[in-house]
Amino acid sequence: MGFVGKTFHAPLIRSIDGLKLAVVSSRDEEKVKARHSRCDRHRLTRRGDPASGYRSRGDCLPNATHAPLAKLALNAGKHVVVDKPFTLDMQEARELIALAQEKQLLLSVFHNRRWDSDFLGIKQVIEQGLIGNVKHFESHFDRFRPEVRVRWREQNVPGSGLWFDLGPHLIDQALQLFGLPQSVQGNIATLRQGAEINDWAHVVLNTPSTRSFCTAACWSPAAARALPFTVTRAARSNKKPTSRRASCWRASCPAAQAGARMTIA
Repeated sequence: MGFVGKTFHAPLIRSIDGLKLAVVSSRDEEKVKARHSRCDRHRLTRRGDPASGYRSRGDCLPNATHAPLAKLALNAGKHVVVDKPFTLDMQEARELIALAQEKQLLLSVFHNRRWDSDFLGIKQVIEQGLIGNVKHFESHFDRFRPEVRVRWREQNVPGSGLWFDLGPHLIDQALQLFGLPQSVQGNIATLRQGAEINDWAHVVLNTPSTRSFCTAACWSPAAARALPFTVTRAARSNKKPTSRRASCWRASCPAAQAGARMTIA
């Protein structure tokens, strides 16, 4: 169990009635003993035993292991929650979905960013029609890491790179707001000195009425500030909102309180 497991999955499992964190698999046994002393640390092999006596399994291991371990668990009759990215390619995704349907088991992807306050605020504003029909949507997920670190996510191995790390959040949020695109344009690059894998990405999702710009970078100074979203609406009349109405809207919108940037034209 790494950072994602201890930070996101374990607390959520413990917070839900009817769920129990029973088994933890990790390469660092001492950390597991310190944080999860009541969990079974011995019934799993190094890769995990999907046939163990538990009804469901959460997969928050390195990206390249998501599909093969989910397949093992489904074949063992377990419900599975897979962390993002779901799989590394479309073929793996379709195979897992077909297997889950065949076994009549739950297969889900862990998309925790659907519940961020800024995203929920913008979703509410769009659904209520407060800014009209959205034509232009920008979403940033940036970091300030100018130096390459010794981490598997920054090594040239399957499933690594910034886009596999942050891209699923950006894409999923855009899909929740505007649905499936008709076409996709992408520019993914490796720009930092010494970097082995992509550390910058700019992807555009094109629907008939909206353009969604999804950007991620590893060296953005803006990462120190909250600037997740920019939304531009289609003008509904020649009247511009008054400053009073605009300020009232900012005060009542959860996204504004969370620091999200929104531009209304």
